[in-house]
Amino acid sequence: MIDRAASGFPLLIEPQFLTPDECGRLRRAMDLGEREPAEIVGDTIVTRKTIRQTTSIDVEVAVRGWFEPRLDGLRPVIARALGCPLGEREGTSFLRYPAGGFYMPHQDRGRVAGWPAAARRSASVVVFLNDSKAVDRDGDFEGGTLCLYFEPGAPGVEVHPEAGLLVAFPSGTLHEVLPVRQGTRDAAVDWFYDA
Repeated sequence: MIDRAASGFPLLIEPQFLTPDECGRLRRAMDLGEREPAEIVGDTIVTRKTIRQTTSIDVEVAVRGWFEPRLDGLRPVIARALGCPLGEREGTSFLRYPAGGFYMPHQDRGRVAGWPAAARRSASVVVFLNDSKAVDRDGDFEGGTLCLYFEPGAPGVEVHPEAGLLVAFPSGTLHEVLPVRQGTRDAAVDWFYDA
């Protein structure tokens, strides 16, 4: 699931945040949702396949309305783990990484003209919706590891996707999604703003 070298870093690992049935519900909603290439934010909001290859999926309102309060309920736990008070959430994005999908090293917090609210992002939250073969040999995909770089020049902390696992970390943390080599990786992501 996670490289144990992560101890001592501002990081929350919450196994089984969602049950297998709940993960399945979200994935089925993604199957039915409207898809578009996921974008990157800089001075403008654009699609750059050399930086990010994934699909953003808009799920039905009822499913979003069921899922997002679950994240709100974990706000005190995330705030305590990361050592900072948290304000409102930005809103969940549902992401599907096909074979070949990736996201180069980046930070979620920053001052960019294309999305001014990014400067207020305090905590990044990822909920994995299916298993990688690294945690279950019968998993849905290979690759797609989340790598977190807490210290410049130090090796990254690797988090292997596991259905239902929630990971939260400071939004200023450099991180990336390694390429999916086979299959499809699904995840829900959101951000809590500064309090």
